[in-house]
Amino acid sequence: MQEYTTPATLVLDEAANLTDLVFRNADEAPDFACFARREGSEWRDVTSVQFRDEVVGLAKGLVAAGIEPGDRVAIMSKTRYEWSLADFAIWTAGAVPVPIYETSSAEQVEWILSDSSAVAAFVESEKHEGIVADLRDRLPKLANVWRFETGAVDTLTAGGADVDEAEIDRRRKTLNTESMATLIYTSGTTGRPKGCELTHGNFLFDAMSVSEATSELWEDGKSTLLFLPLAHVFARVIEVSCVFNRVQVAHSADIKNLLADFADFKPSFILSVPRVFEKVYTTAKQKAHADGKGKLFDRAESIAVKYSQGMDRGAAGPLVKLEHAVWERLVYGKLRAALGGRVEYAVSGGAPLGARLGHFFRGIGVTILEGYGLTETTAGATLNTPQRMKVGSVGQPIPGVTVRIADDGEILLKGGLIFRGYWHNPDASKEALEGDGWFHTGDIGEIDADGFLKITGRKKELIVTAGGKNVAPAVLEERLQAHRLVSQAMVVGDNQPFIAALVTIDPEAFPTWLKEKGKSEGASVADLVDDADLVAEIQTAVDNANKAVSQAEAIRKFQIMPVDWTEEGGQLTPTLKLKRSVVAKECAADIEALYG
Repeated sequence: MQEYTTPATLVLDEAANLTDLVFRNADEAPDFACFARREGSEWRDVTSVQFRDEVVGLAKGLVAAGIEPGDRVAIMSKTRYEWSLADFAIWTAGAVPVPIYETSSAEQVEWILSDSSAVAAFVESEKHEGIVADLRDRLPKLANVWRFETGAVDTLTAGGADVDEAEIDRRRKTLNTESMATLIYTSGTTGRPKGCELTHGNFLFDAMSVSEATSELWEDGKSTLLFLPLAHVFARVIEVSCVFNRVQVAHSADIKNLLADFADFKPSFILSVPRVFEKVYTTAKQKAHADGKGKLFDRAESIAVKYSQGMDRGAAGPLVKLEHAVWERLVYGKLRAALGGRVEYAVSGGAPLGARLGHFFRGIGVTILEGYGLTETTAGATLNTPQRMKVGSVGQPIPGVTVRIADDGEILLKGGLIFRGYWHNPDASKEALEGDGWFHTGDIGEIDADGFLKITGRKKELIVTAGGKNVAPAVLEERLQAHRLVSQAMVVGDNQPFIAALVTIDPEAFPTWLKEKGKSEGASVADLVDDADLVAEIQTAVDNANKAVSQAEAIRKFQIMPVDWTEEGGQLTPTLKLKRSVVAKECAADIEALYG
């Protein structure tokens, strides 16, 4: 059994809660621009005092509307300033925010609102309002629905003008580290989502510990642009960490405008999931190849990776350093400019990043700090830091956290960030937290001699072939997706004689490939699933993936799928994780054909 602990150096005040951060900032740094709001083509600063006053005003409106301490209030919206404002206002009113992904289906929305017994909900758009309206007769406890786009914040604030501020002060001071801060429903890659009870202490512990481990991100003058869904715990912890450290936050609701928002706001660090970093990389590579500069880009990429690998040994060699300086002027600076020009660090979570991407981005001057955690661990439990990192790992435990590898390889976690259980689900809570408070993650991993954790697979996703070979699909899928044409991949082979894979084609890369190969520009992937050139291209991706595993684990057959898997199609979660059970059901005939 392996185990590694990073000692805690901070002591959490048991009487503390998340609203303290807002009021402390207003008292200590009233003019600090804690948020930036998009107004037309401009960003308008929101000072600490203004934010506190808006939080209190909205909290008073919630009280006037009948919200009681402990009530659950849902938020269903894209990432925007009002999301953060509502989050802190609900806490200040003594209530509990329940996030819902704005892409959720009506069935998912009904389950979360019903299971949480939400008494009110903030929604963003007419579409969201319509979804909830159609469910109202089945949600007797849902008394109010407020829509951001039609001025809900202003209306509620006006309605609470007569509420005594002493009531707000009384409510927020009844909260402490043991009080439930939020109810976050897992994304449901397997089965119906479960509500994770996270406390004020969980969030404060994680924010303070992560801040200590990555102090470079939180220095004076730093800022970030939040574009991941605030319904996800990863973005929520960064939101809290920024308020704790007085780092300015801006919001970007539409990923189509992301590059423009980067250029305008110029954040100093960003957080994202690996798929976004993959897209940034592949888009740049595709553009270079389409412009006839593919060989130059490929060489620049190779040098960036070698330069980063050299850093792991202390420094890159003199020839690599020399060539790296050339590509810095020609390529790397332009890639960083696409992120606004000021980004030095990025935090990645939600899925494995992979060493290839990690080395590439560090080599161009954007160090990705990959971490690991789950909703049940209030996001990051381990993290690579600017001072201590190993590309390809998910870092060491953050201060105050212990990682243990059980005899069967499962990763167990312990510390102040572990949730207190699943809402109304004692059996699931007992199973997840059995054994003196250790959280059983369901992931498989290993710890090296320096305490760096590496994820090697998912316990429930391990494939056992007919020959009894255990295969972790993650390493194969990660390498398949490294190919510029591959969008998604799912490795199969449970109880089968060999390993196979289903592969989807990246719709953005496909037109460029068609042009390169002289194919009809109007051809679809469905038209070419058996095309010899396309099959040969994907075979190179399979051959590369197979280099990482033994012969018994190698992919022997694959099938190109006619359409990509997407969140809209129901095959991916909002954080772009593959819903294996959904894909397995939808593609049952294709999987059967691989073994026919």
